Amino acid sequence: MAVPKKRKSKARRDTRRSHWKLTAVQPIDCPQCTEPMMPHRVCPHCGYYKGKEIVPVSS
Repeated sequence: MAVPKKRKSKARRDTRRSHWKLTAVQPIDCPQCTEPMMPHRVCPHCGYYKGKEIVPVSS
């Protein structure tokens, strides 16, 4: 089995891992009330998800 002859520096290691970052979730517009909401979740403003009222929201 191959074994490295020299130790890799932290800079070389971190340069290789520089593309492992996560991207932040982008909010979408609710199709019911057009307020920004997190995707795949019930809208906190109107309580709708996929065209159905899931949570009754008192205005």
